[in-house]
Amino acid sequence: MGRMTNMATLGFLGGAAVGALVWSMQMQRFRRDLFNPQPLRRLAALGYLSGHPTFDTARVLRDYIGWERRIVLRRRGEQVLRRIEAHLH
Repeated sequence: MGRMTNMATLGFLGGAAVGALVWSMQMQRFRRDLFNPQPLRRLAALGYLSGHPTFDTARVLRDYIGWERRIVLRRRGEQVLRRIEAHLH
């Protein structure tokens, strides 16, 4: 019984580590896509980041809003940032 518990614990910890790594890679990809030359990728990145309200996401969105030249995408970024800030306060 002890060996099964150890195996289950190792499996759980391994799965959690892999999950954290995959999540981190996804966040990096979508943050990178936020500054992609293709507007559709930027819009998709905004959609993804809107579901992940963290202080780091808010900081990246502030940079994005200052960088974005398309008014529609800049306004969308501002909306997402306002929602994230409201969630964090």
